Amino acid sequence: MFDIILRLVKESIEISLLVAVMMISVDLLNVLTKQKIEKFFINARKFKQYILASLIGTVPGCIGGFTNVSLYMHGLISFGALAGSMIAVSGDEAFVMLAMFPKQALILFTILFVIGICSGWLIDIIIKKYKISTCTNCKEMVTHPHERSFKHYVTEHIYGHIIKKHLWKTFLWTFGALLVVEFGLKYLHLEQFTSQYKIVFLLVGALVGLIPESGPHLIFVTLFAQGLVPFSVLLTSSMVQDGHGMLPMLSYSLKDSIKLKAFNFVIGLTVGLIFYMVGL
Repeated sequence: MFDIILRLVKESIEISLLVAVMMISVDLLNVLTKQKIEKFFINARKFKQYILASLIGTVPGCIGGFTNVSLYMHGLISFGALAGSMIAVSGDEAFVMLAMFPKQALILFTILFVIGICSGWLIDIIIKKYKISTCTNCKEMVTHPHERSFKHYVTEHIYGHIIKKHLWKTFLWTFGALLVVEFGLKYLHLEQFTSQYKIVFLLVGALVGLIPESGPHLIFVTLFAQGLVPFSVLLTSSMVQDGHGMLPMLSYSLKDSIKLKAFNFVIGLTVGLIFYMVGL
C-alpha cells in the first residue's frame, strides 16, 4: 500500500513540475503579447474572430479563457467567438495531457481548435436568427496594471497566480485521479466497467464539464491515459469543460454564462456521440 502511494506521489510531483514549467512559459508569452493581441482584434475582420479566439483558447492553461472573456467584455469578439473559444479551451488539464500523452494531446487540441471555429460561426448564426440577447449586463473588466518589473512578475504571476492558485491544485487533482484509477483497477474492476459502459462515461464527462473548475476533468484524462475510455469520452469532456476560464464570465454576466455552457454542452455531447458511434 505504502509503495503504491509513494509511486503515485512521485508521479504526481513529476507531472506537476512539468506543468509548472509549461505554465510559466505560457504566462510569460501572454504578458509580452497581450496588448498586441487586443490591437490585432480591433483591426481584424469578423470571421477572423473565430480563428483567433479559438487559437487563443487552444493555448494551454486558463490564460486563453481569461483573455477571450476580456476581449468579449470589451466588445472585440462576438458571443459565438467566445463560445467557440471555450470549446477549444482545455484549462490546466492541457498541461497534464501534454505531460502524460503529448501526441494524442496535440491531436485533441487540433480537433478542438477546428470545432471551436465552426461552433463559433454556427452559434452566432443561431443567436442572430432567433434574436437571442447577449452581453446585456456586461461590465468593463478591470485589467491588471501594466507593471513589467521582474519582481512584480515573480511575486504576482509566478507565485501569486501559478503556484498559489493553480499548481498545488493541479498536484492534488492529479494525485487524486491517479489514486482513484489505481485502486479502481485493483479493487473495483474498473477496467471491466469502463469497457462495458463507455457511453455512461461519455455522458458523465459532459456533465462534469459543466463545472467551472480545473480538476474534475483530470479523472477522464487519467482514464484515457490508462486506456480505459475511448478518445470520444476525452473529447466530450474537453469540449464542455473550460477550466477556470468561465469564472470571470460568471462574475460579469451570469445569463451569458448559462447560455454559453448550454450551447457547448449540446455541441460537445453531439460531437462526442458522433466520434463514439464511429468507434473512436
